[in-house]
Amino acid sequence: MKFFGFTALLGLASSLLAADLQKIPNCTLVPTEWADGDSFLVKFPDGTEKTIRLYGADCIEMHVTGSESNTQRLRDQRRYFGIDDILVAKTFGESAKAASSRALAAPFTVFTIFADARGDSRFPRVYGFVITAEGKNLSEWLVSQGLARAFGVVRQEPNGNSGNEWREQLLDLELLAARAGKGAWSRTNWEKLPRIREEARRESAEIESAQGGQKAVEGKTIDLNTASRDELMTLPSVGEKTAIRIIARRPYHTIEDLLAVDGIGPSTLLKIRSFITVPNNTKN
Repeated sequence: MKFFGFTALLGLASSLLAADLQKIPNCTLVPTEWADGDSFLVKFPDGTEKTIRLYGADCIEMHVTGSESNTQRLRDQRRYFGIDDILVAKTFGESAKAASSRALAAPFTVFTIFADARGDSRFPRVYGFVITAEGKNLSEWLVSQGLARAFGVVRQEPNGNSGNEWREQLLDLELLAARAGKGAWSRTNWEKLPRIREEARRESAEIESAQGGQKAVEGKTIDLNTASRDELMTLPSVGEKTAIRIIARRPYHTIEDLLAVDGIGPSTLLKIRSFITVPNNTKN
């Protein structure tokens, strides 16, 4: 019988998690009107097409006409970057789309487990890492150029680095981009930035408080393993960051598994448990 030390077991577990990702080389970008810098249609070598949503990077919204959710996200992103004019902020969303299109002009590699990445439930997407023909991680490159913020769902990288470690690396790249005044950071109003972000946090807290349990519908439950970001945000006390954390911890086997999500304690779970479900499980 072969015995493994603790370090060896950690390494084995890390390798198994990384192995969950499917490596799909020779993918190509399918140009579409609706794509943006962090979400785009990809054709796989077998001819199938999937919309890939990048892990870890959040580009500024550019498609806001007729979408209250996207308009609100654009406003939040403007505040995050400390940009005074929302129309100026929107132009950096357009720049991000153009930059991603150029970076993906040659065949590239996708790593994915086909995890559901819907923000809006109407538009199916799956999360993925994208490595360009030049070997660049597209999420990291967008953040390093100031064309995206380090924000969103993360997971263990194909090289085995943990999701938490990668998040910290993305934040470091964001800091360097901000210091260099790259991309959207070139229009940051540094004097107003602390106040702008404070206003955004206060407004977010007020909205969550005002929503209470009114947006979620009694008698209608949300599947924790497939619900979109926007659907999760209808739950009491669940804002965008918490919704993203919920998505990042999937899959769930019981409702109580939610207690492992940062920001969800017993009191929050009590508020939302009548609105959520984990299908095909008797422990709900």
